[in-house]
Amino acid sequence: MAGEHLTGWIMTSPEPPAVARRRVRLALRAAREARGFTQQHVADELDWSLSKVNRIEKGDVTVSKTDLLALLELFGVDDDELIDDLVRAARSSRQRGWWDEPRFREHLTPPMLQLLQFETEATAIRVFQPTLVTGPFQTRAYAQAVLDFWQPELSSVVREARLETRLMRGEQLLSRADPPDIYFIFDESLLHRPVGGVPVMAEQLRHLLLIMERPTVHVRVVPSAAGALVAMLGPFLICDFGEEENAVLYRESLLLDEVVHSAETIGRHRRYFEHLWQESLSETESVRLIEARADHMYSRMRRDTSG
Repeated sequence: MAGEHLTGWIMTSPEPPAVARRRVRLALRAAREARGFTQQHVADELDWSLSKVNRIEKGDVTVSKTDLLALLELFGVDDDELIDDLVRAARSSRQRGWWDEPRFREHLTPPMLQLLQFETEATAIRVFQPTLVTGPFQTRAYAQAVLDFWQPELSSVVREARLETRLMRGEQLLSRADPPDIYFIFDESLLHRPVGGVPVMAEQLRHLLLIMERPTVHVRVVPSAAGALVAMLGPFLICDFGEEENAVLYRESLLLDEVVHSAETIGRHRRYFEHLWQESLSETESVRLIEARADHMYSRMRRDTSG
């Protein structure tokens, strides 16, 4: 039956807009490729521009119900359950979540808005952040200190919106009924960089240790002696959705960020991550190192107070 190759795209529960849009675009691309059609052929058959077909498949735009049904008919998809599901997904792709409130939407980058939605559906998240504690694991004071660094470029309103977003990301990820497995790698130098001052950093390390007690959170430290690759890589995050082939990559550099869907690019970053994971201290050794550094900071604070 036409459309059998798309049965894996059916969902039975609501999903965030970015996730729904991604599922629709991947289903449409799979259906087109199953028929052996090029994007140009689709454009010619439906009297559309090639750019319209390309934007739909890239997820740059949402697809209307009328256009979705036209595409599915062209591709010979006649499974009523699948068609109804993709229509619901197309409708979901236009829905709004907490991230669409003006106080967030107007001050967050489009890639970050997508990431917030992808994280709600991810089954596993791999984070490489060499010099800072990853955003969702940050305390309010630590996050404030990080964002204050950008005062010349970001207004106080933007910084406040991003601060609240970081705190909500952490709550969203860690309080999910089905939390994803989170793998976080950072460089040892992070432990010796007291962002916000010693009291703020000491509190942050204690907070990180508490998070690391969760069975779904896995943290490893790259020791300084093994940090050659660390110096060459910028921060990145991979969200998996069930299988390795079903993933997105989020990269950031200074004030620029992007969401990448390229399987080749995602695969390359996955290999970087796995290499660093193997080069890192074990989770037990990482806990001991973080504890020792936190204890050192608290001892220093007590000496400063008593002196």
